[in-house]
Amino acid sequence: MSLHRRLVAPQPFDLAATWFAILGPGGNTTESGRGVFRLAAHNEAGEVELALHMERDKLVAEAWGPGAAAELETVPRLVGFNDEPDVLADGNGLVAQLSRRNRGLRLGATGRIFDVLAPTILGQRVTSGSAKESYRSLVKAFGEPAPGPGGLRLPPHPSQLAGLDYEEMHRHGIERSRAVILREAARRAKRLEEALSMDRESAYSRLEAIRGIGPWTSGHVMGVAWGDRDAVPIGDFHLPNTVAWLLAGEPRAGDQRMLDLLEPYRPQRRRVVVLLKKSRAGAPKYGPKSPVQDIRPN
Repeated sequence: MSLHRRLVAPQPFDLAATWFAILGPGGNTTESGRGVFRLAAHNEAGEVELALHMERDKLVAEAWGPGAAAELETVPRLVGFNDEPDVLADGNGLVAQLSRRNRGLRLGATGRIFDVLAPTILGQRVTSGSAKESYRSLVKAFGEPAPGPGGLRLPPHPSQLAGLDYEEMHRHGIERSRAVILREAARRAKRLEEALSMDRESAYSRLEAIRGIGPWTSGHVMGVAWGDRDAVPIGDFHLPNTVAWLLAGEPRAGDQRMLDLLEPYRPQRRRVVVLLKKSRAGAPKYGPKSPVQDIRPN
């Protein structure tokens, strides 16, 4: 049995673009296809699976599980109904052009710190493909089946990850340094979730109080979970080059140059980053890639 909610979507509104801006292409806790977007999660009332789709100008939300009613109340925040997508649309520059081209893209917030933090920690210092594979492996091993019909699995509960030893982490492609950070974050998950009700500066401080969580990790988590429209993940391998190339025609840049180029767009720097990434244009690539190493035992 499921619960439903129908909401009149603010215009313009692009559900697909909005979904991918906060949840990406998917994994075993999310899914998208044929215009339906699904999410499995825990909330204060229990487990839930949420499905969203559009019917003309209506956003239709359906939820299963003990957390269904509570999850339906969060849908407007999740898909950014209170966002202002046209805030950067004036002018003739690239950012304004991209903003007008993507007028329905709204920046929402998941409202769940640890569900964003865990896979972000796994993305530290490795390729995105390796990080996603490690997280999928953890979810498969420790995530329970979601209560809906989508075949999804729930994210592992922090209490499950907090008790894993390093040998078990290694089986999922996670070396000791990331395992230490993940375990500590899992042990302090309840305090981390409190950041959602804090002001921006305090929320960043709460996240970065954990050793190993720096501006790259906190920037990503605050943008997606807290809804910080000015979040910039500092220390990213590719992002400074992308920003410099598209905004200044410079093929290579460091963090400071990236921040200088983004400064005129404060407090909407995350929106700029999302728009630049969505353009799928990037800086020229030089040199061969290093082979990806899989540390999991055979």
